[in-house]
Amino acid sequence: MKAELFLRMGFAELTPQKPSLGKTSKTPPRPVCRALVCVLSALCSFGFSACGRSGHRVLEVNYVSAAQATLRDQVATIYNRVGTVKNGERVDVLDHEKRFARVRTSGGLEGWIEDRYLVNQQIYDQVQKLAQANRNDPVQAPGILRNDTNLHVTPGRETEHLYQLSAGAKVSLLERATAERQTATVSVETRPGGKTPAPVLEDWWLARDAQDQVGWVLARMVDIDIPLDVAQYAEGQRFVAVFVLDQVRDESKEGADKRVPQYLCALTEPHEGLPFDFDQIRVFTWNVRKHRYETAYHEHGLNGELPITLTTENFEKEGRLPVFVVRVRGNDGNLVERKYKLNTPIVRRVLEPGEANSAAPRRRRR
Repeated sequence: MKAELFLRMGFAELTPQKPSLGKTSKTPPRPVCRALVCVLSALCSFGFSACGRSGHRVLEVNYVSAAQATLRDQVATIYNRVGTVKNGERVDVLDHEKRFARVRTSGGLEGWIEDRYLVNQQIYDQVQKLAQANRNDPVQAPGILRNDTNLHVTPGRETEHLYQLSAGAKVSLLERATAERQTATVSVETRPGGKTPAPVLEDWWLARDAQDQVGWVLARMVDIDIPLDVAQYAEGQRFVAVFVLDQVRDESKEGADKRVPQYLCALTEPHEGLPFDFDQIRVFTWNVRKHRYETAYHEHGLNGELPITLTTENFEKEGRLPVFVVRVRGNDGNLVERKYKLNTPIVRRVLEPGEANSAAPRRRRR
C-alpha cells in the first residue's frame, strides 16, 4: 500500500503540463525528478527492511550449540558444503524445512544446518545470566574434563546447553548439585503395599572455563586436579575441594623456588547423590625437617555444604594467619559457619563471642 501511494504521487507529478507560451521544455521540472528519487528510495528501503540483504525475511536469531557444524547448500542426502559455523556463533534464521534451518552468518554466508545444533535467544540469555551471576564465585577445586562435555543451563542430561568444551579442557569447579539420572522407562510391578524404587541421583558440578563460560557438567566427566603429594592420603574417600592455605619455605627443595604449599581439603564418601557436599576436612602441612606432608588437622562427621571460603586475619600476638570458613548444617537443619585458623602446624577453631566449641579438633600425624 505504501509503495502504491508513493507511485501515485510520483505519476501525478509526472503528468505533462502545458508549457508557457513562447517557451519549450525538453526536461522534466526539478520537483518531478526529486519525487521520482523519493519513490525509488522508498521502494528499496521497504524491500530491504522486510527481506534482508538476500531477499529472505529473518524469522528469529539463534546460536550454534555444537563445537562446529556444517552449512550445506540443500536439504538432501547429497549436498555441497558451503561453510562452517562455530560454537556460540550468532546466526539469522531465514527458513525452516523438516529438521533443518536455513541461516545466515554475520559475514553473509547462507546455508542449511540441523535444528539440533541451534538454540534460541532465550537459552542464550539464560547462559549469559548464569555466567554473570557466578562470575566472582570462589573456586572450590580445579578440574580437567575427561571427554567432550556440554555446559548445561541447569543440572540434568536432558537440559538445554549452549557451549561445548573439549576433552582435556581445564575448568574451575564452583558448586555441586544432584539431579535425577534419566534412564530408560521400565515397567516394574510392585506388590501391594510395596515401596516405589527411589530415583537414582547423580552429581553435577557448576564449572567455569578459561573464557569465563559457565555451566553445569556431569561430575563423572571431570577429574578434580588434586596434587599428587596429598592425593595419596585419600584412604578410599573422594576429594571434593582443595585450597592452598599458605606456603612455607624449605631450603632443601630442588630448584630456585623453595616455597611449598600447605593444603586444606574437603572429602566425602565415594558415592553420588549424597545429601551433603562433604563430610570431612583435612589440613596438610609441610614438615620442613622431615621434608614431607603431614595431616595437621582432621575433622569428620560433618554435614558440609560448599562453598568453603579463605581469607586472612590478624590475631595480635600470632600475627596475620590463614583463615578458612566451613559451612555445616546442624541436626536442627540450620546452616552455620565454622571458622578455623592455621598457625603452622596447628589448626584451631576461631569462636565467635558466646560460641561454644561443639567439636574438639582432631589432630593426627602422618
